Amino acid sequence: MNSNEIWLRLSGVRGLQGTRLLQAASILIERQESDDASLLAAGLSREQAEQFRRFNPRELDLTWRWLESPAHHLLTADHPHYPPQLKQISRFPALLFVAGNPALLSSTQLAVVGSRHCSHYGREWGDWFARGLALSGLTITSGLAMGIDSVAHRAALAVQGKTVAVLGNGLSAVYPKRHVPLASEIIAADGAMVSEFLLSAAPLPLHFPRRNRIISGLSCGVLVVEASLRSGSLVTARYALEQNRDVYAVPGALGNLGSEGAHWLIQQGALLVAHPNNIIEQVTSDLNWLPFSAQDAIYSSDNADVPLPFADVLANVGDEVTPVDVVAERAGQPVPAIVAKLLELELAGWIAAVPGGYVRLRRACHVRRINVLI
Repeated sequence: MNSNEIWLRLSGVRGLQGTRLLQAASILIERQESDDASLLAAGLSREQAEQFRRFNPRELDLTWRWLESPAHHLLTADHPHYPPQLKQISRFPALLFVAGNPALLSSTQLAVVGSRHCSHYGREWGDWFARGLALSGLTITSGLAMGIDSVAHRAALAVQGKTVAVLGNGLSAVYPKRHVPLASEIIAADGAMVSEFLLSAAPLPLHFPRRNRIISGLSCGVLVVEASLRSGSLVTARYALEQNRDVYAVPGALGNLGSEGAHWLIQQGALLVAHPNNIIEQVTSDLNWLPFSAQDAIYSSDNADVPLPFADVLANVGDEVTPVDVVAERAGQPVPAIVAKLLELELAGWIAAVPGGYVRLRRACHVRRINVLI
């Protein structure tokens, strides 16, 4: 019995987690035996030992065949590529099935979650925030669900950023089915699909809270874009608080039921954010937790001898406050494309975001950009 089989069998043992899980795996891997004496020595009760032995052999066969693909990986809790930030939570998963780039799971991630039935407002601002965060170097992590989750994944892909999708079912199928093309795009862009569930596991309702604890556990913080008071996004936010992660919330219109959850989080102490930089500044200030370093400051001015990005867009931002839609109209480009370019111009120090839009900077501006170490 190899170590992967031992871990697979242990993943099906109820009530075994954390330090006890690691100790049990270490003892069984050292002994390479699964007799009663070895299982009891590993700390398993007789009932747990029976669960270990009853593991479905068809699930083992399916796993070995799945792992034949070079793009498929099994990260057990003792694997060197198992994400260290996830291992900090109290109930970390015994193993992770990964399709795509497993190293991305150890990058600095920001979870972006929200309503499956998001409004136009939520979709627009979710896209804007996720693009800005991805451009800063953060990996965007979400759950591949309808609504804000898919908006976040697509926004990261649109700016050539990295994104991780955590599923509430096994990786032998994508749920929801309409996101099969999106899942393929994520993997093709060097992203990752992740699940703690066995490959054949169905997307059962009880799986999604467990999925949510992984989304928050992988991330340094959780951004809730739009959520009702009964939204699963609040479950993710609760896990984030339990795991000592930051929680951010985008405010919505008063009276909008879809924003009541975000407003409640703000009342409970979540950071109200109006711009991606609100999050980026918070993340970069917590250097003790995060595995990244700030690059040298970027300075720019009208006279600086540096390449001018998106000159056609910059030409339409003046000294007065210029709304995004006005810049888009003047430049003759769609708003989503303009938003991404404006954010990059801001990160490079050419413009600044102010209430109501953007203004052109006429002096040197100090900007910090995140450099993620994978």
